Amino acid sequence: MIKLFLSIVIAVFLLIPGMNPRAAESRGPKVVVSIKPLHSLVAGVMEGVGDPQLLIGRGGSPHGYVLRPSEARLLAEAQLVVWVGPRLEGFLEKPLSTLGANARQLVLAEALESKLLPLRKGGGWDRHVHDHDEQASEPAVHPENDLEGHDQHLWLDPRLAKQIVEKAADVLSDIDPIHQQQYQKNAARLKERLDGLHAQLETKLAPVRHIPYVVFHDAYQYFEAAYGLNAVGSLTIDPERTSGARRIQEIRKKIRALNARCVFSEPQFEPRLVATVIEGTGAKTGVLDPLGADLTAGPESYFVLLNAMADNLAAGLSP
Repeated sequence: MIKLFLSIVIAVFLLIPGMNPRAAESRGPKVVVSIKPLHSLVAGVMEGVGDPQLLIGRGGSPHGYVLRPSEARLLAEAQLVVWVGPRLEGFLEKPLSTLGANARQLVLAEALESKLLPLRKGGGWDRHVHDHDEQASEPAVHPENDLEGHDQHLWLDPRLAKQIVEKAADVLSDIDPIHQQQYQKNAARLKERLDGLHAQLETKLAPVRHIPYVVFHDAYQYFEAAYGLNAVGSLTIDPERTSGARRIQEIRKKIRALNARCVFSEPQFEPRLVATVIEGTGAKTGVLDPLGADLTAGPESYFVLLNAMADNLAAGLSP
């Protein structure tokens, strides 16, 4: 009877959260990811082990983001932080410099440096401006081998997403070897799905790949390169500021000169502003979202995001 009682007490003890060292051990590491598309890929790798925390949620942008105290605490407690790098998420550079010695970072711009595309300059391409840059009117000077001279929106190519998955699985396996088999199994499954997504998007976009179009924000170079799309330029427009009549005229002239069938804005731009910009140009309008502002965060959001981009592009470029 006493043995039975002791067995029950031990069983209850082991079920109480925080009292069972093995149970604590079985939970995944504390992982923080900067933006939703990357969070989706890391969540897929961690499926069945734990859930990574997303820093920039609904409607947020990595350009000029301000950390809340609760988010700063997440970073302080993280065992792994996954981000693109200071060129994209400049707000993270200072907080991450104070991380503990045991915390790891996966800086994707560094990990995939050989795959980065140079920033586009000249022709129809306005300078790609970040909030921490100098004024757009000043010429950009980027050393050839400097990460700052390269496009940071690398998640928009499913083939690079496969490499992000591989690197995340390897780092997680290193920090949390108990779940190595699960991470690698999830990564293999995800890479198969990404191959399928790439083939699906090639089929969707093939009929419109040669049609010229313009974007508000030069964020889609990796997507364009992956599917042979014919983006011909970008427009420098700040959604927080009113563009004057002269600037609007300049933009309209540029759209006509580039013979763009469609001008793609992003969710933060008011439809009224977009309509004003394209008035009299003969161009259609559409919306592209490189971050998935309105999507629910999780393992599926990356696939939903890229399919939505392909669908919106195809719709905007169709006759």
